[in-house]
Amino acid sequence: MNRQLIRSYILLVAVAILLFTVPVAFTLTNQLRGDTKQSVLREANTMALLLGNGDSTSCEALNKVARAYDKETPGTVQVTPTSTCVPDLPVPGSDSALDRAVHENTETTDWGSDFVWGKYLTVTVPAEGDAAVRIVYSTSDMTKRLWQIWGFRAALAVLVLAAAAAIGAFVARRITAPLRELNAMASKFSDGDLTARSPVTGPPETQTLARTLNQGAERLDTLVASQRIFVADASHQLRTPLTALRLSLDNIADGVDDEFVREDVEQATAEVVRMSRLVNGLLVLARAEAKVTAAEPLSLRDIIEERLAVWRPAADERGVTIALGGSADGRPLVLASPGHLDQVLDNVLSNALEVSPDGGRITVRIETGGDSVVLSVLDQGPGMSDAEKSRAFDRFWRGQGLTGRSGSGLGLAVVKQLVTDDGGTVTLADAPGGGLAVRISLRASPKSGG
Repeated sequence: MNRQLIRSYILLVAVAILLFTVPVAFTLTNQLRGDTKQSVLREANTMALLLGNGDSTSCEALNKVARAYDKETPGTVQVTPTSTCVPDLPVPGSDSALDRAVHENTETTDWGSDFVWGKYLTVTVPAEGDAAVRIVYSTSDMTKRLWQIWGFRAALAVLVLAAAAAIGAFVARRITAPLRELNAMASKFSDGDLTARSPVTGPPETQTLARTLNQGAERLDTLVASQRIFVADASHQLRTPLTALRLSLDNIADGVDDEFVREDVEQATAEVVRMSRLVNGLLVLARAEAKVTAAEPLSLRDIIEERLAVWRPAADERGVTIALGGSADGRPLVLASPGHLDQVLDNVLSNALEVSPDGGRITVRIETGGDSVVLSVLDQGPGMSDAEKSRAFDRFWRGQGLTGRSGSGLGLAVVKQLVTDDGGTVTLADAPGGGLAVRISLRASPKSGG
């Protein structure tokens, strides 16, 4: 928008210059033509009067005036002789202009070109006694003056347009400043910051728009906060009865001998377990969206080693190997909220174990570079198609596992929310040799060392 405003401003100034400067330049050019023509005609008529007198005194005066004119001006005087006066001056060649002057007593002016003028201005005037005086006037000085007239105005136009561009850029930034504030607010909104507000500044129209957007943002923030509180409260309240229901089902299963009843009870227990996992996932996601904790420097390797120790027994039951690798030296520190990385690793490792075949391998890598530390978890499962990767972070979307367990569909959504809150990013890629690679980029702490 700034460029459009600047272009419009420059175009307006250019039109103003075109409307006012160009006509002035044309007027000065015409004035230069007119003044030169009148001056040459005046001198030619004076010499024609001297030639027409015919006496020796006038003839001598004509010679002196013509020689002085040749010396002091870029013009050359040519004269046809008469019976009483034969000037010591060049004689013009016969042409139509000379014939009209001698036989029709008509003066002529020839600029030598239809466009502005040519190299010479030729003026032919009649004199008494079927004679004529011709002045051939070089227009070189006029051409220099013409370039001065137009060149000065062209340079002035360039300077004015440059100044207009600078002023236009300043004015455009001032005009669009409120719009940039609104855009910054919208960008923060798109990143999930519902607390963003726009200053109420600028012209009345943008002030009205800013107030409307701020009111809408306030309302939306309130509604989302209420929804999060409801989800967190509902999830928390549901955990206790679900736990009690699972215990009751376990007790029933222990006291039932009927195989069909036991199968129904086990199926109900599996559904309760799935619902418990879903409720726990909703509770974690609601707490993550609340953003109640601040990031602090944490040892990434310590957290990984702790979580791997927790998950190895479950992996050993299926013969799955979990290994820690990578090129990172020492124990790099990353900026993250306490507890976030634990939940991120739990969800990613749970998914990796879910899709890993028996006897497979899960590799956790740490790589440092610049201002970030990349944590990668690679499995040997079936991987994901591009379409599945694009939906994997959606809530309640579930991929195809290998263990037959039914996930909640919130794992990767929780991972993305927690990582994003800590200023990081998470992406999915194909693992070398097959499988899925979850790459989590975290902010390196300035205190990080080797």
